Amino acid sequence: MFIRPLYMFATVGVMVLSTVFFLSIMKRGAPERMPVAVVDKDQSTISRRLCHETNATQSVEIILVTTDFAEARLAMQRGEVYGILEIPDGFYADIVSFKQPTLHFYVNNTYTVGANTAYKQLLTMCNLTSGAFQREVLRKKGMPDYLIMERIQPVAISSHFIANPWSNYTIYLVSTILPGILALVTLMVTIFAIGFELKMQTSHEWLQTAGGNYTVAMIGKLLPYTILYVVLGIGCNVILFRFLHFPILGSSWRMMLAIVLLVFAMESMAITLIGALPTLRDALSIGALYGMLGFSLSGFTYPVMNMLPPFQTLTWLVPLRHYYKIYVNEALMAGPIENTIIPMLCLTAFFLFALAVSPRLHNALIYNNYPLK
Repeated sequence: MFIRPLYMFATVGVMVLSTVFFLSIMKRGAPERMPVAVVDKDQSTISRRLCHETNATQSVEIILVTTDFAEARLAMQRGEVYGILEIPDGFYADIVSFKQPTLHFYVNNTYTVGANTAYKQLLTMCNLTSGAFQREVLRKKGMPDYLIMERIQPVAISSHFIANPWSNYTIYLVSTILPGILALVTLMVTIFAIGFELKMQTSHEWLQTAGGNYTVAMIGKLLPYTILYVVLGIGCNVILFRFLHFPILGSSWRMMLAIVLLVFAMESMAITLIGALPTLRDALSIGALYGMLGFSLSGFTYPVMNMLPPFQTLTWLVPLRHYYKIYVNEALMAGPIENTIIPMLCLTAFFLFALAVSPRLHNALIYNNYPLK
């Protein structure tokens, strides 16, 4: 572990670099000042006011105002803007004559977050502008303000963002991405640490050092790594929840226990893979596929309930999925402890996979049947 720099880089180095990278790239929490273009064909006082008020918002920034739609379209194709607002000719005239002018939005959903942010802000501003004009018209007709608001907005909407009122992307992404990277590191390094003994044909020395006891050999091999993984995982949680003040409405101790169980579960899956395929390259290949699919099947980027039924079943075989459920219940929702106990039991159940392949892995260590070619 200390003689080969690869081990330390693949554990400490990867986690430190990942933590610095994700916390730096998403330090604002949510994207701001998304560049957009405005095609103002009306060139009226009202259209210029709409542009000015839109540009004053935090989410978007108008970097191009033109009367030629082709120019704005080329800017979008070059990736310079995420959205286009087109104000038609006669916009002001239609408003004062009580007609219904149409505003057109164009967004480039190749950049999902930027396009959605731009679209949401443009739509909000246009709705507010529409309401403001209706209010002024009704005021001139002598209607009192309380009746005006009832007509403009007959149904009042009160939005409450539970646990994440800032709509901060960092809170719900980084809090799961970093444990996911730790889980992947745990899986791959554990497979390599055991498989390397098979590849170099040193498994006999390893077992002799343990007195021929398979259990002692595995504990002696993995204990230093386990301590290191747990320290890294708890360190990430301390940075996120204590120093960066990410919301944690439930028990911080249960979150710490969850990261320990996640490490044990991933080590168990590593033993399962290298035991089922006692060849380093095969186990590493399957482990990489399994580990990367865990990010998709965990449910924090795409809801599990909308997946196809076979993939919903596969999520039970992904430790990160159960950790994510614990995180949501403890950190974000402060739900009942029953919602945490079940995922914890699921993480513990991954030990059964390692126990199932232990006889096969033990035989591989004894007979050292690694192919020479």
